[in-house]
Amino acid sequence: MADNNTLLEKLDGLVSRFEEVSTLITDPNVIGDQSRYVKLTKEYKDLNNILKAREMYMSLLSGLKEAKQLMHSESDPEMREMAREEAERCEKQLPELEEKIKLLLVPADPQDDRNAILEIRGGTGGDEAAIFAGDLFRMYAKYCESKGWKLDISSFSEGASGGYKEIICSVSGEKVYGTLKYESGVHRVQRVPATETQGRVHTSAASVAVLPEAEPFDVEINEGEIKWDTFRSGGAGGQNVNKVESGVRLRYNWKNPNTGVVEEILIECTETRDQPKNKERALSRLRTFIYDKEHQKYIDDIASKRKTMVSTGDRSAKIRTYNYPQGRITDHRINYTIYNLAAFMDGDIQDCIDHLIVAENAERLKESEL
Repeated sequence: MADNNTLLEKLDGLVSRFEEVSTLITDPNVIGDQSRYVKLTKEYKDLNNILKAREMYMSLLSGLKEAKQLMHSESDPEMREMAREEAERCEKQLPELEEKIKLLLVPADPQDDRNAILEIRGGTGGDEAAIFAGDLFRMYAKYCESKGWKLDISSFSEGASGGYKEIICSVSGEKVYGTLKYESGVHRVQRVPATETQGRVHTSAASVAVLPEAEPFDVEINEGEIKWDTFRSGGAGGQNVNKVESGVRLRYNWKNPNTGVVEEILIECTETRDQPKNKERALSRLRTFIYDKEHQKYIDDIASKRKTMVSTGDRSAKIRTYNYPQGRITDHRINYTIYNLAAFMDGDIQDCIDHLIVAENAERLKESEL
């Protein structure tokens, strides 16, 4: 069990900060500064959770103390037995609560609560890689459905034999980025492709990138410098599709603050038949793209410290293998292997994500030396 005093000292130190933040979020000047207000309400929520845990912790400590006193002072055997049971209950709950508090005290990734942009691209392996990218998209779509998240496709290009050469979508819901960020990296598949006539097992790959969706005030964009084009969307959708110019294309020159190089960003959005909505989605992707580039250094710093996050820092890292002949899935970052490939591809990926979260939490605790 941890040193109670040290943990309590850390917790006591947060009480005055919580009071200060509670006052600040009612200040009209703070409410007027959207960026600061969002940060402070997030801090308020986090501190509130920690201080609730502090109350429980203090009540368990005083319960344990009282029970021990009763065990020594009480002459009635029945009362002594009740006190012993109470002391046992407190002693059992304290270490679990301590672990929970330690994790609450470690600063979480500030991006975790955000929505995410999910990008899946077929890699090496031609048509089979595109089919696999389609399988991964279906897996994530099913997973998002099970979490009650909303998934909207922004753009896609189909593979010649099915699946997608590339598909980009936005996912919104609770703690989307914090959950899906572990999926960034290269996913490798070993199976007999539908396009293979000899029955040989091939290895191909698809890459997944999960980006935290940027808020409008996270990134400065000069909207006057955006060049817009409209075009007719292709794909299914009956007569409306080719008659109405609902697809939008955005070009924007952006100077990378890390390198000083000016890059042209090109984004297309054909998601809806409503042109203003497509413009809005394209703008959201532009913000996220710039935000991601500007935060790459921060992400690299984390990745250099934690093996579980290698995927986020280095998107070329091979993170998982899907072996169809053996019905096996292996996550290479944490040596996690499971033989339920069919269910996994059907969106049952929570157990693997839970193992990654546990491994990352262990690294975060080690880093903060709590």
